[in-house]
Amino acid sequence: MADVKRVSPQEAKTLEGEGFTHVDVRTPAEWAAGHPAGAPNVPWAFSGAGGMTPNPDFLPTMVAIFGKDAKLVLGCRSGARSLKAATALVDAGFTQVVDQRAGFEGPKDAFGATIEKGWAAEGLPVETTTPGQSWDELKARAGR
Repeated sequence: MADVKRVSPQEAKTLEGEGFTHVDVRTPAEWAAGHPAGAPNVPWAFSGAGGMTPNPDFLPTMVAIFGKDAKLVLGCRSGARSLKAATALVDAGFTQVVDQRAGFEGPKDAFGATIEKGWAAEGLPVETTTPGQSWDELKARAGR
């Protein structure tokens, strides 16, 4: 299993300024409700009746759209899915992948208290639409 660098939301924003693309790996519905400004949506998993199911098109789409040398910051809701996705990318040969450990909302403890502020709570740029960056648009571009 790969060792993945984990950064705060503020550090992720700094990396964006250094040419990193912030990829939101949450579900399309979560992405549409609000995401880091400019972030494309490539879901790690989808929610369904039985819980979360892996996205079989995740890795092929990431390779087709970004390539293994792309500078990527991955984020999700609280940091769990993005860490799994980042680990899978590094294991697949991606060379510049970073996990935004607090996600969009921030991780919570067993009582629902926020452990670390996520992207939105840090007041970083958020939007609900990013033309050309939805899952359906990226999947089509990747030929999936």
